[in-house]
Amino acid sequence: MRAAAINIRALPEQRDLIDHAASLLGKNRSDFMLEAACERAQSVVLDQVHFTLDADTFQKFVNLLDEPPKHNPGLDRLFELKAPWDKA
Repeated sequence: MRAAAINIRALPEQRDLIDHAASLLGKNRSDFMLEAACERAQSVVLDQVHFTLDADTFQKFVNLLDEPPKHNPGLDRLFELKAPWDKA
């Protein structure tokens, strides 16, 4: 159950477009808008290239970067595969 309300005003044409797109996906307006807004929000957050850290958190970050990579058997298997264009 959703606990927080989000209210928005739109032009009738915008509402109609949203309703049409939602119906094409078999969703209601609220589900469609919430999904679209969350996808856009994630995109904005992931596109951030500048972030600030306090000294302690920055040091933890640097320590993680300096650690040697851990063995990854899945990655080993991936590198063993031949690319489709190399198969002859």
